Amino acid sequence: MNWRIGSVPHLNVRPLIYGIESEMTFCTPAQLADAMHRREFDVGLVPVAEVLHHDQYDIINDIAVVSFGAVRSAFLVHQVPPEQIRNISIDPASRSTVWLLRILLAERFGIEPKFHARTTDCEATFVFGDEAIKRVADEPRLDLGAAWTEWTGLPFVYAVWAAQRGTADAALGAKLRQAKAGGLAHLDEVIEKSTIGTPEIRRDYLTRRIRYDLDDDAKRGLRKFQDCLVKLKLAEKHELRFVA
Repeated sequence: MNWRIGSVPHLNVRPLIYGIESEMTFCTPAQLADAMHRREFDVGLVPVAEVLHHDQYDIINDIAVVSFGAVRSAFLVHQVPPEQIRNISIDPASRSTVWLLRILLAERFGIEPKFHARTTDCEATFVFGDEAIKRVADEPRLDLGAAWTEWTGLPFVYAVWAAQRGTADAALGAKLRQAKAGGLAHLDEVIEKSTIGTPEIRRDYLTRRIRYDLDDDAKRGLRKFQDCLVKLKLAEKHELRFVA
């Protein structure tokens, strides 16, 4: 089958699409989520917000973009203590991490600030993805991966391979697992080819900050995030379906 495959272009997914890059259509996270919901792709390496928001997907087992502790690619740069933040500038291209930010601020700091698209007139700015990796680490910042794990004791899942319900087969699963195995076996090549940050930063990020296994702990983290979204009425509860 000729699968229509979508992905985000960020550094953290490169080890999962090794050898199949030419088959991909790349979009921003929000664009990819919307296209998947409209069924323009058969399978996509989608932000978890999409599979938690819409009950139309099967999740491919064993593969994900995950952190346990500081992730270094999703953080809030703040000019005042977090408890005093009232307005936050965000990039609308991200939904999963903005939802995670809302949860952490509400649960850990008891605040519900207003979010504004790309403005400088705020006490804090949310940065994610490759842009975050480029930022120097000398600013006051709240790392979302670290804050989540400190609060829950669980990993946080950022992206998964999702297929339209009932369409995934063994050949697709094998294809995506082969890409993952190839990427992890050729991490040096992935690091060398990228131009995001320095080679040292890329190596630290891909080998220490990001994990790629959708194991039982990661699934618990995913379900915890779903429960948090349901509590804030950002999503409705539905069963997460994992396929081989």
